[in-house]
Amino acid sequence: MMEGLPPVVSWPPLQTLMRLTLALAVGLFVGLEREWRGKEAGLRTFGFAALLGGMGGLLGPNFALLSLALLGVLLCFLNWQSLRANGGAELTTSAALLVTGFTGVLCGLGHTVTPAAVGVTTAGLLAWKERMATFSHKITAEELRSAILLAILAFAIYPVLPAQPVDPWGLIEPRAAWVTVILIAAIGFVNYLLWKMFGTHGVEVTGFLGGLVNSTVTVAELANRVRETSGRLLDVAYRGVMLATAAMALRNAVLLGLLSFRALVDSAIPLVLILLSSTGLALVRSRVEATPGAEPPALPLKSPFSLPSALKFGLIFLALQVVGTVGQTLLGRWGFYAVSAVGGLVSSASAVASAASLCANGTISPTTAGVGAIIASLASAAINFILVARVSEQRSLTLRLGRALGVVMLLGLVGALVQTRLPEFLPNTPGSPGLIEPHQP
Repeated sequence: MMEGLPPVVSWPPLQTLMRLTLALAVGLFVGLEREWRGKEAGLRTFGFAALLGGMGGLLGPNFALLSLALLGVLLCFLNWQSLRANGGAELTTSAALLVTGFTGVLCGLGHTVTPAAVGVTTAGLLAWKERMATFSHKITAEELRSAILLAILAFAIYPVLPAQPVDPWGLIEPRAAWVTVILIAAIGFVNYLLWKMFGTHGVEVTGFLGGLVNSTVTVAELANRVRETSGRLLDVAYRGVMLATAAMALRNAVLLGLLSFRALVDSAIPLVLILLSSTGLALVRSRVEATPGAEPPALPLKSPFSLPSALKFGLIFLALQVVGTVGQTLLGRWGFYAVSAVGGLVSSASAVASAASLCANGTISPTTAGVGAIIASLASAAINFILVARVSEQRSLTLRLGRALGVVMLLGLVGALVQTRLPEFLPNTPGSPGLIEPHQP
């Protein structure tokens, strides 16, 4: 007796149509860029490749592998034809076709967000070819080494560090400290790359992005330019210093949010006041008093990530963490505030990271950590004012910045006072101005 054919696989029509439609949409989206560039594999080829992967995903793992193998054969013919025509292989298009085939398989298996995100990313990498090439050619050997060193410290050294405290008092945790060091350095390095890309388009961008990298270097250079030009860049320096102060507050807020979100919530009011007042005073002044023909200064910022800078951040962070813990144990939160003020004079980023780390470990309350971060930020602003007063040698600029930074510091202190009083008026608000009480057995 002749056996019958195997039963037909029952696929829900609507779900099947949705999966294949998504695969086709992703393929067409990526292929649109290749078609626009006049490549041999364009809109239709990418659409077919995504559909092939989608049907393979629907039929099962074996058919998915077969569809990708067939796509590999297609790529061999594509590159062979390209080599015969112009002597060059279509490596970028081939890689994009392979990725598109895999996204089709994901769509066939029922995934939605992942293939869509991969498709958008692929199209972006293809479309930003010129910008990425220009950016990579501008990177110096020192900056490339800095990026490689950052990766080594993050992925090679971090896993081998002890996760538990190494001292009898439980103050030094190498792995936790190293995470904070890498975080601070990575933020500075990314901001440095942004400054290189956009920092020459005006004093506003220069001052703000320079402040994200290193506000002290930015302010010192602006003041030095004022002295060299005999005061012709007073307005430029004023706006740059105020925007560098705003950038410093924004960077510290990001550090707080990444290391201890509760500490950021309990310091939101003063941080917002510092950020808005610094930015507002800079913009108002720039509209009222503009210096005709004033060129934005070229800041001599170097890559903030290197082995010496990483070790410096680590030593400052550990010192502040140890001294802050001892200070709050002996003198209460006022001892911790004093340590935060001194730390802000040296490195506000390290002081803020130390406060957030102590809060995350349960040593201090979120409100105490937030106030300590505000004090460190205001101390950094005070140091910037002292730098301008000593380096610029311009009394008018010193007075203008003194008034402006005085307003910023006053608003920050008022905001901190309001933030600490909020729990009294809102009983459900988390956090209290004191330290976390030790657990009672």
